[in-house]
Amino acid sequence: MSPRARVVTWSPSVTLVPTRSCFNRCGYCSFRDPIDPRAPLAGLLAPELALGLLDSRPGAAEVLLLSGEVAPGSPRRPTWFAALLGLSRLALHAGRLPHTNAGPLSDREMAALGRLNPSMGLMLEGLGPAYEALHRQAPSKRLEVRLGQLEQAGRLGIPFTTGLLLGVGETRADQREALELLALLHRTWGHIQEVILQPFRPGGEAAAPLAPAEALPLLDLIAEARQILPAEVHLQLPPNLWPRDLLLDAIAAGIDDLGGLDTEDVINPAYPQPGPAALAELLGTAGWELRPRLCVHPRWIPWLPMTLRAAAEAAAQRLSPDG
Repeated sequence: MSPRARVVTWSPSVTLVPTRSCFNRCGYCSFRDPIDPRAPLAGLLAPELALGLLDSRPGAAEVLLLSGEVAPGSPRRPTWFAALLGLSRLALHAGRLPHTNAGPLSDREMAALGRLNPSMGLMLEGLGPAYEALHRQAPSKRLEVRLGQLEQAGRLGIPFTTGLLLGVGETRADQREALELLALLHRTWGHIQEVILQPFRPGGEAAAPLAPAEALPLLDLIAEARQILPAEVHLQLPPNLWPRDLLLDAIAAGIDDLGGLDTEDVINPAYPQPGPAALAELLGTAGWELRPRLCVHPRWIPWLPMTLRAAAEAAAQRLSPDG
């Protein structure tokens, strides 16, 4: 394997939440709003509010569409999906690149969004009894559903981000098996651009930073993940969920991306986002360069439909220091 370039990437991002209503009831979620199955879907993000959020983050090249989920077959689903399409078009018209993470999609839905999104995402989260317990009331989090989505994205040729939720009671063998599954999927389809290694952190009053004793075993996992996954798959770590004093250790172990950074993490609002300037200063002390990127990594831009490829190339030019 060739030596790693001393570059760590991040995506200047703004998050749009079409709705927090979600038919899943995961055992750890602080993002979801409960829904009344008898009531129409209400409170979808209005286009004028979305434009205001885009205007507030002029430097954000990525528009993360992060949504609660509507059950397949629900009478609400067409309205919800139309909102995802509309916000994707709005982002593109504003010169930004949408990246949708809205739960499992039908083949037709994913294909339609794939014509508007240069990349998409869905966390695998993990496999084993610990996840099964957390997802008892979350039909779309079943392992076979998640793996089916990753395979579907590969068949459709959509550059894809996935990842693992770590520290929920899973074993090291569970972690290793999940990474090996992701490696197999990528070797089959070539579409997994990023794998996020996300430490679980509780929200609300139980919020607490990840302790060094909890982080140290994850450093070994990062190194193992770098060995298991093909070299072109980027390893991502959310910096707000990781001890600052150990961030350089995580990068040395194999992390090469810090994900999309907005002013707030809407999934984990109790954990403030470090700013890119502070991150660049920290990385610079060890000779690493922090470099902005698009939601779609350069390797996968040639995969895109012509209109999306042109949009990505234009966005990359604006992101470049010489742009």
